[in-house]
Amino acid sequence: MPIIVAENLSKVYPVAIKQPGLKGTLRHFLNRTYRQVKAVQGVSFTIETGEVVGFLGANGAGKTTTLKMLTGLIHPSSGEVRVCDRIPFRREADFLRKITLVMGQKQQLLWDLPVLDSLKINAAVYGISDREYRLRLGELTELLSLQGKLNQAVRKLSLGERMKAELMAALLHRPQVLFLDEPTLGLDVNAQFNVREFLQDYNQRYQATVLLTSHYMADITALCKRVLLIHQGMLVYDGSLDGLLDKFAPYREVKVELATALSKEEVSAYGELESIEGQSVRFLVRREELTVTVARILAKLEVIDLTVTDPPIEEVIGRVFSSGGVV
Repeated sequence: MPIIVAENLSKVYPVAIKQPGLKGTLRHFLNRTYRQVKAVQGVSFTIETGEVVGFLGANGAGKTTTLKMLTGLIHPSSGEVRVCDRIPFRREADFLRKITLVMGQKQQLLWDLPVLDSLKINAAVYGISDREYRLRLGELTELLSLQGKLNQAVRKLSLGERMKAELMAALLHRPQVLFLDEPTLGLDVNAQFNVREFLQDYNQRYQATVLLTSHYMADITALCKRVLLIHQGMLVYDGSLDGLLDKFAPYREVKVELATALSKEEVSAYGELESIEGQSVRFLVRREELTVTVARILAKLEVIDLTVTDPPIEEVIGRVFSSGGVV
């Protein structure tokens, strides 16, 4: 049985409408009117134990609202959701011991206290014995490379160290399901790599289920074989990363290194020109036209090198949302 089940999950928020001026303020105070904002609409999916699934979408698409419904922070307007065979919004103690939610833009650690103090509080909240606490603390400290940092006040840690400490606090009770909302937000490249490496190791070691949102596509491509794509509150894709390219990117990327630099006008006839920098030209070519287009380029232009690849996944996602091309 899947560990996460969402069926026709929807969330509608009433938003007050206020007209400008004193008259509008008085009317807003005495006779308030509302409009209905559909944050999530009829979302359905299941996730099996041990899966690492990427949850993609533009800002305001409904990702965080969905995560909050899955963790029981908000009640769905309609539909059904079960996580670890529990109804999340009941917030039962047994359910809370099995999940964790990490939000990159929010912190749970106490700012002026050493990390260890917050960890001891978490251990007490989850009823972790002293012996088990020491074992888990040592294991997570090693996995996250935080030796020598836990006695420092949280405010004195670097951003990357702080994010690792947040993960340690969130995983101290060894949850079965990890809901991660932008866990690498604002981190430098090295810190992002370390967090990704840790999450991969944790998933393999404990068969933990992970639902991950991120604006950094390197997080998704490194960790997730499957992705969910949400657009304007509706789930528009559920499948593999490769399948996402096939569905939403009906073109290939052709990079050409020319013997001599040509003008934009001279090369634009060979495909949708993405960029031209000196002798390097980059095209997007529809898949069904690829063979003919490459043959024309080789016949008509003086080519030093030519490569054909799928466009970067972040570019595909960006095109989907900017063009409104979601179907």
